[in-house]
Amino acid sequence: MDKTTLDLWVGFFVAIGIAALMALAMKVGNLTSNTLGETYSVTANYENIGGLKARAPIKSSGVVVGRIDNIKFDTKTYQAVVTLRIDKRYSFPKDTFANIYTSGLLGEQYISLEAGGDDNFLKEGDRISKTQDAVVLEKLISQFLFNKASEASNK
Repeated sequence: MDKTTLDLWVGFFVAIGIAALMALAMKVGNLTSNTLGETYSVTANYENIGGLKARAPIKSSGVVVGRIDNIKFDTKTYQAVVTLRIDKRYSFPKDTFANIYTSGLLGEQYISLEAGGDDNFLKEGDRISKTQDAVVLEKLISQFLFNKASEASNK
């Protein structure tokens, strides 16, 4: 095998490696999974969204039913306003809970929709009023340490 052929094969495998890394980066960044058809938009307010990001999944029973479209800060209520784009194939009652969860211990954060029992369904422009903020690990640890310190000082 001469040097030119060997250089060609090395270049070919380097190009495949770069393409594979690009595909992996797109998958991790949620840029390739756009299986949503027509959507409707609803909003939810949170005191603390943790590390929630735009394009994060919205799941119900573990199934992706939408994506987060936008996150803003409301200067009047001092809350994060999250815009959710939900696939029109999925209807949720107006009393649905929108909770922020984390996949695994250090995984990505997502919104989980837990359906309520209302007969009326969410539609374009509605606001989900029943929300649960993200659990911030640092806050839990500091509360635990504060409680342990106060118990020790009371003895």
